[in-house]
Amino acid sequence: MTWRMPAETAPHERTWMAFPSPGYSLGDSPEEHYEARSTWAAVAHAVAEFEPVTVVVDPRETDIARTYLGADITIVDAPLDDAWMRDIGPTFVLADDGTLGAVDWTFNGWGAQDWASWGNDSLIGALVAAESGATLVSSTMVGEGGGLQVDGAGTVLVTETVQRDPGRNPGWSRADVEAELTRTLGVDRAVWLPRGLTRDSETYGTRGHVDIVAALPSPGVALVHDQRDPAHPDHEISREVADILTAAGMRVVPVPAPETLRDDDGFVDYSYINHYVVNGGVVACSFDDPNDAEAVRILSEAYPGRRVVTVDARPLFARGGGIHCITQNQPAAVVPLL
Repeated sequence: MTWRMPAETAPHERTWMAFPSPGYSLGDSPEEHYEARSTWAAVAHAVAEFEPVTVVVDPRETDIARTYLGADITIVDAPLDDAWMRDIGPTFVLADDGTLGAVDWTFNGWGAQDWASWGNDSLIGALVAAESGATLVSSTMVGEGGGLQVDGAGTVLVTETVQRDPGRNPGWSRADVEAELTRTLGVDRAVWLPRGLTRDSETYGTRGHVDIVAALPSPGVALVHDQRDPAHPDHEISREVADILTAAGMRVVPVPAPETLRDDDGFVDYSYINHYVVNGGVVACSFDDPNDAEAVRILSEAYPGRRVVTVDARPLFARGGGIHCITQNQPAAVVPLL
């Protein structure tokens, strides 16, 4: 069977998420617990304005999760290590006859990082595939959904530091990676970026996920994280990514980075690129920053006809990700014309 990954802008059947469980993302103190649970729930409720939401919840957290999520959001119980559904869940695909597939990448804690645990999370791809009724598409390639972006027309964006990470896929060539992406996602062109944002390559980062630096709102168009301040190390990365995508024939739309440059741990990787497209809308990151309004305007123009809503994503970024990182879209099955 031939599989194809639709663009995120294609109609969704539902969105999958996970809920913070005891560990790094939940935090240690009651205040950190409240912040994490409230932020994940805020994203779930924002998405639920547009489409159904199912949240995987560790059985230890089921009762408290229901108090945050309410009755309108479906809960599925399963042991969890963390709550980044874009990465631990499957990447959904469709066959030409409308059959739903779910690519179950091999997950090893973002390259077997010493702070990560993944015994439970490595099983979530298969669990979500089963719950959704999808055909399981197994892959021996180590990777995560946040490590790729597609336009639905044959192009995928990837980064050298993720797909060819020695901690993920030692010895894999570009050709090896591209062959597996063609088999599982139906793409015919990979555009390789050298790296992601600086903070994302430090402790608790992913080593360079593409979904924080570039997005493909439509074929031939790329939204690119634009760090305009030369004092931030991502300034150089922004220029490099924009140049590569322009050379690949894409129209680059710069999206300003927030003006905030640092937090207590160093340079931030706050990014409006890490938004999530839903049926009729876009759920975007906000940072209580002067550039929030400009980002909403640009996203509204990039996704015409969709309503942009925002959620304060600072608690997510403090834990290593953003809104796109905690959501996973299940496309609606396409019924072929007779």
